[in-house]
Amino acid sequence: MNLKIRNANNSDKTEILKFCKDTFSWGDYVEHVWDYWLSEDHLFLAEKQSSVGICHAFYSKDQIWIEGIRVKSNFRRQNIATNLVKFAETIGKQKDLSISYMLIDTENSTSLSMANSLNYYIFQTWNFYSLDPKINSNHNVTFEKSIDTQLYSHYVKSWRWLPIDDKTLKSLCDENKILQSSIDENNSIAILSDSEHFDNTLIVTLFSKSDDSAVEILAFLQNLGIEKNYERIQILTKEKLPCFDTLEHKLSFHLMKKSLI
Repeated sequence: MNLKIRNANNSDKTEILKFCKDTFSWGDYVEHVWDYWLSEDHLFLAEKQSSVGICHAFYSKDQIWIEGIRVKSNFRRQNIATNLVKFAETIGKQKDLSISYMLIDTENSTSLSMANSLNYYIFQTWNFYSLDPKINSNHNVTFEKSIDTQLYSHYVKSWRWLPIDDKTLKSLCDENKILQSSIDENNSIAILSDSEHFDNTLIVTLFSKSDDSAVEILAFLQNLGIEKNYERIQILTKEKLPCFDTLEHKLSFHLMKKSLI
């Protein structure tokens, strides 16, 4: 039975969500982002008479961000995910993009094997922490008006690692979205963004230089959560963070990278 890949449409939603609802032990997030992905385009659907898989690709600057790979349970191990990724890459090459990224749970050996077979490699490993909003005035941070984009080339926006160009940097600085701890020479940097897919959710890219400076930022984030009525604070960092009130490590992910040239 031949595999067909096409752009998804809204009439596909019910059928797709049926096999996405139990992806993880806690369920799945596809139902919450489906409409966003559809509006952004490049939501690809694999068919074998019926829908058997999906994948979303976000094209920006010089890169592809591949996300949301899902395959119906009784159609797995048939290279459906592989073909979806290849399809997304083909469009990226047509756009003359040179890099493709995807994020995979460090414990997901099946997806890591699939990515490796397509010549993706582990570029970086990131940790996901949650932090509860809480009144906490014990912090010392400043808002930055510039950062070295050679050192801080990407930030996380709606769980996509996106490049920081001059326009993005200016926007982040103008909106006070870049902050730095101010206690010693090992200042940590945090880049803030509001989730585009979930209400009242703050996403933080944290570059921790020391435990002490990271704690200053964590305290500020807790307080900001109260001030701005955030329900969730999600922190992505390459470092292991110190023990801190309401801070919880959730998962670790490999940032996978591939050259398309």
